[in-house]
Amino acid sequence: MKILVVGPGGREHAIAKALSRDPEVTELLAAPGNPGIAAIAQCHPVDACDGAAVATLAVDLDVDLVVVGPEAPLIAGVADAVRAAGIACFGPTQEAARIEGSKAFAKDVMAAAGIPTAKSRTCTSAAEVDAALTEFGAPYVVKDDGLAAGKGVIVTDDIDAARAHAAECERVVIEEYLAGPEFSAFALCDGSRSVLLALARDYKRVADGDCGPNTGGMGAYSPVSWLPAGVEDALSATVVDPLLAELDKRGTPFSGVLFPGLILTDDGVKVIEYNARFGDPETQVVLERLDTPLAGLLMACATATLKPDTQLDWSPDTAVNIVIASDGYPSHPVAGDTITGLETAAAVDGAHILHAGTALNDDGELIAAGGRLINVVARAADPSQARSTAYEALNHIQLRGRVVRTDIALDIT
Repeated sequence: MKILVVGPGGREHAIAKALSRDPEVTELLAAPGNPGIAAIAQCHPVDACDGAAVATLAVDLDVDLVVVGPEAPLIAGVADAVRAAGIACFGPTQEAARIEGSKAFAKDVMAAAGIPTAKSRTCTSAAEVDAALTEFGAPYVVKDDGLAAGKGVIVTDDIDAARAHAAECERVVIEEYLAGPEFSAFALCDGSRSVLLALARDYKRVADGDCGPNTGGMGAYSPVSWLPAGVEDALSATVVDPLLAELDKRGTPFSGVLFPGLILTDDGVKVIEYNARFGDPETQVVLERLDTPLAGLLMACATATLKPDTQLDWSPDTAVNIVIASDGYPSHPVAGDTITGLETAAAVDGAHILHAGTALNDDGELIAAGGRLINVVARAADPSQARSTAYEALNHIQLRGRVVRTDIALDIT
């Protein structure tokens, strides 16, 4: 099978790495990829959000399957363009991807499907915002209706800050505050059937102790062993299959990865939001534990041939991912600084390195080219060992002003 992975980040590197282990994959390509992906796949400098360009590349390369990684290309309709060119594509249509692209749309679908979630109001004026903030009270939860790269949500006790964030958005969703630990689920879907992947826990805020602004994610681990018995077994029936049924009913069947962000409240598990793709940084730990070959699963989803009651094989090990971000992240990430020590880090037993926002300068040196730059992933039978191995490897990597949390996976050790 010849596969093209679309996207430039750590999630795409994790997907490519998993596919490279699959004996069914005869050739691996990426668009545009990154320096890390280039070590295992042939990279092509194509704009990932340009559907026509991606489809043309897929046709020219004669690939069997296109895997779209990030949300922006899906919202832009890249999967539609690839399918229109006659090539199988793993990723939802532009219309189905609205489950992530519009929080108001997602809330409407959840209400129709009877999915447990926070009460909310969609607002387009200052008066509506004030009414919703008054109704739900503090802490105030204000979400930009559209894509914001994981940074469009504010949770605050300061009503002026809540109003200011809402004023910056064309349309916002204001919700009641939900208290409890959060976790992530991924379901591979073919439009009507699904199979749940292993759960993960990520860390969204930039600083230790879950302080500071939201980010795209500063680290993750899998499995999530602290969940009560029965929670994982109920997820397909409560938060995945009802959503698939509702989207199919609306004429927009969902195929690809459905990624509900979940919270365990005193009233049970509720959905914080839905995403239409693999999560980052959770994918890096989930796919590290997946022993079932990935390519056939993705192709089955792309061609609506996922077998009922599909069973997956998982390593019982714990996987931990720690993100290294650039100086100034998340508000003003600094680009151009050199990154060194990756080979030494990768030589640590049980650890490996995945690239995200990296590039090569004219001298061939690895440099920062984005916000989140490097994922340091480690796996071990003992959770404490997985965590300590990840930090041991991370400490070999040098970057001026790097932003790193020191408490990733501390709650499972």
